[in-house]
Amino acid sequence: MAAKRTIILGVTGSIAAYKAAELVSQLKKLGHDVFCVMTQDATQFITPLTLQTLSQHPVTLDLFAPGEGDWRPSHLQMADSADLLLVAPATANVVAKLAHGLADDALSTIALALRPAAKVLVAPAMNGKMWLHPATVENTKTLEGRGVEFIGPDQGMLACGYEGVGRLWPVEQIVQRANQLLA
Repeated sequence: MAAKRTIILGVTGSIAAYKAAELVSQLKKLGHDVFCVMTQDATQFITPLTLQTLSQHPVTLDLFAPGEGDWRPSHLQMADSADLLLVAPATANVVAKLAHGLADDALSTIALALRPAAKVLVAPAMNGKMWLHPATVENTKTLEGRGVEFIGPDQGMLACGYEGVGRLWPVEQIVQRANQLLA
C-alpha cells in the first residue's frame, strides 16, 4: 500500500457516475484521503450525499464554495493539496475543457490550478462515437502530451444501447493504477 495521499476525484455527467461511489470506497480502504468534485451534470446520476458519506468530506459542487477551515477558496485548497486528480468518469466535454484550459466550473478550475507535482489520471466513459470523434482523439493527444494519463475506455455494451468502446474501465483497475501513480 502507498502512504496516505490526497486524491481529488472529479465526477462528471456520465451514466457511469454511479461507479464513483465504489471508487471512493476502494480508495479510502487503501488509506487515501479522497475529496470529491462533481459537475452539475454528475448530480443527475449520483447524489453528492452519497460521495460525502463515503469520502467523509463535503463534496465540492460550486467554484465559490467556502474552503474547509481556511480563508482560501476550496478549489485552490484542493489544487494545492492534491497528489492525484482522478477524473472518473470523464465525459467528452470535460476532456475538451481540460485540453483547452477552460475553467468554468470547480473541476476544470482545480485541474488548471493543480500544483506541478500532482499527477492526473483520466478514466473516460462516453458513447463510442464521441470517444472516436476526431475532436476527442485530438484532445486526448493534447492531454497525453502534457503528461495526463488515460485509463480506458473499455469495450462492451454501452448504456446508450450501442456495443463498442466507451465503457468506464473496471473500477478495481482504476484504483490499482491510481495507487501505482501515488507510490
